[in-house]
Amino acid sequence: MAEQRTVRRQARGLRRMAEILDAAELVIAESGYPEMTTNQVAARAGLSPGSLYQFFRNKEEILDGLVARYTDEREEFWAARLAAVTPDVPLEDLIGALVDESVEFKTRAPAYWALLYGSATGDRLATAAARLHEAIAAQVAGMLRRRSPELDRARALTLATMTVAMVKAVMPMASAAPPERAAELVAELKTMLLRYLG
Repeated sequence: MAEQRTVRRQARGLRRMAEILDAAELVIAESGYPEMTTNQVAARAGLSPGSLYQFFRNKEEILDGLVARYTDEREEFWAARLAAVTPDVPLEDLIGALVDESVEFKTRAPAYWALLYGSATGDRLATAAARLHEAIAAQVAGMLRRRSPELDRARALTLATMTVAMVKAVMPMASAAPPERAAELVAELKTMLLRYLG
């Protein structure tokens, strides 16, 4: 009986932490990380500041929580998505689907791009972003080798690293652009990737 209460308490704690991170994401998407305060996050999560501090002592710990969430989620997503790619999928269709999925993720996680590509969040975030991009590049390299088994490992990793760099460069521009311009930039990204990888 005591074990069940402990498990329920832990589950409630994890849910509350997720709610706080959801609230922080909305605050960051609206006003940016530098302007975010723990009071804003607590209010958005429907908590008192004291309750928030039971889970996160300061905004840096909230940032750490968001970085861990994004890193884990994106690594899992790309590992599953790229592992499922078969050589018979036309390259143009593959690129289109992967770019569209990246754009769609941006709409579900509005603070992601602000955090991973923002300059005001410091070395900790830059390190997490680099780790995430390296992991995605390794997964893309594996997918490229499954599509073309004769492709050398080192060359596949170079192609994958450049692919991730192209997406990383264009996505923040598309995120900040009006819808029509964003669609144009995404279309150009797909063309660029198709020509590069083709």
